[in-house]
Amino acid sequence: MILTGSAVRQAVERGDITIDPFDPGLLNPNSYNYRLGPTLKVAVGGPADPRQETELATIRIPVGGYELQPGTVYLGVTAEQIGSARYVATLIGRSSLGRLGCFLQISADLQQLGSLHQWTLEITVVQPLTVYPGMRVGQVSFWDTVGASMPYRGHYGSLSDPTACSPRALAGVPLREESAA
Repeated sequence: MILTGSAVRQAVERGDITIDPFDPGLLNPNSYNYRLGPTLKVAVGGPADPRQETELATIRIPVGGYELQPGTVYLGVTAEQIGSARYVATLIGRSSLGRLGCFLQISADLQQLGSLHQWTLEITVVQPLTVYPGMRVGQVSFWDTVGASMPYRGHYGSLSDPTACSPRALAGVPLREESAA
């Protein structure tokens, strides 16, 4: 069952949900608008390889905005620290940005129970698009759980810096087959 905006507000007031900073003006009928943090990170170097640590360059988003380019995955971060030990959160991008060709949360839209952090945002665009620090970029919804709770204890549960793929998180990735000489 999804929480309504008023239920989200009550859960924040009770301490069952953390949204920090919390602004009641960002509540929607069944979600909360989250904002873009002040930095982006992009991979540098050769082709991406999930078995290797990814080197990232940091981009500080100027107040006047930063123009995202197609063909690049930018790792952003939510301005808010978000999480709950009682409710599971899901993040999506705002439809207004989607209509401009911006995709957020390419794959990781589900926060595990018990995680509390600023979310790493996976951002890509199909046309140049300017983004600004603190702009509303998406919505987080909270869902009640059913069954015994299993809090998340994994690698990403408390990270608040835009974070790339970790080889530890992909421990089952098979090695490339070497070509015969």
